[in-house]
Amino acid sequence: MENKTKTSTGGDKVYIFDTTLRDGEQSPGCQLNSVEKIELAKALEDLNVDVIECGFPVSSPEDFNSVTEICKAVEKPVICALSRAVEKDIDVAADALHFARRGRIHTGIGTSDEHIKYKFNSNREDILTTAVKAVKYARRFIDDVEFYAEDAGRTDNEYLARVVEAVIAAGATVVNIPDTTGYCNPWEYGAKIKYLMDNVQNIDKAIISVHCHNDLGMATANTISGILNGARQAEVTIDGIGERAGNTALEEVAMAIKCRNDYNFYTDINTKKIMKTSQMVQSLMNTPVQANKAIVGRNAFAHSSGIHQDGVLKNRSSYEIIDPADVGVAESTISLSARSGRAALNFHYKNMGINLTKEQLDDAYKKFLLLADTNKEINDNDLLIIVGVSKVESVRKIQLKYLQVVCGKNSVPMSTVKLDIDGEICQATSSGDGPVDASFRAVKQLVNRKIAVEEYLVQAITKGCDDVGKVHIKIEHGGNYYYGFSANTDIVTASVEALIDAISKFI
Repeated sequence: MENKTKTSTGGDKVYIFDTTLRDGEQSPGCQLNSVEKIELAKALEDLNVDVIECGFPVSSPEDFNSVTEICKAVEKPVICALSRAVEKDIDVAADALHFARRGRIHTGIGTSDEHIKYKFNSNREDILTTAVKAVKYARRFIDDVEFYAEDAGRTDNEYLARVVEAVIAAGATVVNIPDTTGYCNPWEYGAKIKYLMDNVQNIDKAIISVHCHNDLGMATANTISGILNGARQAEVTIDGIGERAGNTALEEVAMAIKCRNDYNFYTDINTKKIMKTSQMVQSLMNTPVQANKAIVGRNAFAHSSGIHQDGVLKNRSSYEIIDPADVGVAESTISLSARSGRAALNFHYKNMGINLTKEQLDDAYKKFLLLADTNKEINDNDLLIIVGVSKVESVRKIQLKYLQVVCGKNSVPMSTVKLDIDGEICQATSSGDGPVDASFRAVKQLVNRKIAVEEYLVQAITKGCDDVGKVHIKIEHGGNYYYGFSANTDIVTASVEALIDAISKFI
């Protein structure tokens, strides 16, 4: 990698080093098998990250195999393998990277007094010597070597500068300055990077990298502060997953740089694929993000307040600094609640093909507020009832008449679905990756329309083994998006009903 890259319009490139498959996978319950890791690595390549840190090869045969197979499967990004400042670790990392088109060994050691004294029972000079030896040894195998000064956030700046200068002289091409415990304030971390830029004689020979944790909720702020003060590589994970409270979120850094022209930086991230990649991580690692998560949360582009809704409907930039399409989200959501105004209500009715006069809208709004005070969420069926349709069945052309699923260990999930489509009874049986997938495939056969499920969310309403689950679904058909909702103690039934609810919006 070059230390700095300019675009035709100016600005330094910030390299994106994704460690979802290494640091992210260290989160409890997030472990992936080799096939899943390869699938995610290809998605990260598609997202256009510069570096993929895909494992710690010496830690287990599975990790070694994953790194090896990812090297074969991925072409564009640099493939990075982690090691300690131990010769055996470096040997194994180099072996795992054998098939990499562009490989990197990431080796290092703790440099804070806390680590030196309590973790290594050592002293500063011996740690410095170990660091230099590790980099020199790694350079025997590969030209691209990154050194990490673990717990750099709590390391004395003068000593840290000595370490950085020594490892660069030993051959390190990238030097990682981790805030391992998430301890730093943004101004402290930025000042630390600036100190290194000003006091390390050979700093121009390597890229300075920032790797921040989120223990105090400041990972992204610290990362941006580091970049503003001279760092040119950001170490991140999708959705900010990682040890303890997690790492810096890739999507937050990428979009902060994209939105803030005054930063004068850029990344090569294909931001339109952020949501798709996030959803893959949530699914594979079973790590759903909170609704209000920046960029990728369910509510990131949702508006409930009447004042906000009116502003967005008049001009999106009134309350949105990011175009949802820039991160792969089809459109903003105008959610109906007791805080919504007439503009939002009228917007929903128009989307349903119902045009109301001012008097009709005023009357509907009064009824809407009464219903919204008792219901947390208002759906299309509620809106139809407000304007005089008393029976949901009278406007839905598809009814679920029968559903039976067969699934379990060592069996192929099968589903039989019987629908009443505008008075005609039809039935289909299909297999799938699970009971919900099999049922959805059967429904798609019966409606005979090209439908893509864009979003599928299950939420618990009550507690216990007889829990009622509420299903939200978003589907795409003919370039338009439709939403469906249902609730049932049987999640498969609720899922099928939600899909039918969405399909009924255009049939």
